[in-house]
Amino acid sequence: MLNNYETMFIIRPDLAEDQVSQEVNKYQDFLKERDVEDLTIRNHGKKRLAYKIDKHQDGIYVQMNYRVDGEVIKALQRQMRLSENVIRFLTLTVEEIPPAPAEGETTPLAAAQPERVSQPKPELKTNTTPAATEETGEVAEEVVTATAEEETPETEETAQ
Repeated sequence: MLNNYETMFIIRPDLAEDQVSQEVNKYQDFLKERDVEDLTIRNHGKKRLAYKIDKHQDGIYVQMNYRVDGEVIKALQRQMRLSENVIRFLTLTVEEIPPAPAEGETTPLAAAQPERVSQPKPELKTNTTPAATEETGEVAEEVVTATAEEETPETEETAQ
């Protein structure tokens, strides 16, 4: 039975472009030999890793979506595990294969992460009026009473 799969793998960042394409073609050919359907490959490019993997801080992310028999996944993962160029991989079953982006369009991953533009931080407004404590009427009265008591001795001293 054919299932939908998504495999995301990370290739070492120190490889040249032709070596990266050879690595991707190796897995593409592997799947085509095993009667893959609807194969879509997206190269997301070099990205910063969340943590170091084998002394690498960056990696080249490649996403493959395809339909194939489940028995092929184990063999594909074995190929990736044996490769020195693949530093991480993950294969998931998915409900449906996302459509391939048209030429010139950004990938869904890139569209989900818009460029970060520095925006001014909103000013913090503080409310110093007693209205902020009106929900607890007792607290508001205590604050007002304490303020009145503190001011009363000073006025008596200045009057003398």
